[in-house]
Amino acid sequence: MSNPGNIVGGHKANLNNPNTSEESKQHSKEVLDQEFNGGNVDSSSDKNPNNVAGGLKATVNNPQVSKEAKDSAQERLKDMGA
Repeated sequence: MSNPGNIVGGHKANLNNPNTSEESKQHSKEVLDQEFNGGNVDSSSDKNPNNVAGGLKATVNNPQVSKEAKDSAQERLKDMGA
C-alpha cells in the first residue's frame, strides 16, 4: 500500500496547482475529507527520530531559513529532548 502521507501530499499539491481543473480539485478535496480526515495524517510514527532531529538541527543552522521556522525547529528539538 502507498504511504498515506504521500497520498495526502499529492492531493494537497493538486488543490494548490493552478494548472489542474476544478473537477480534479473537487475530487482531491473529497478524497482528503472522506479518507484522510481532511488531510490530517499522523505519519510521525514511521519516521526515524534521529533523522527528524538531524533535519531540525539543519533547519536551525541554515542561514536561508526564517526566524519563525528556526524557532519552531528549536522548540521541537527541545520537546524531543535532543
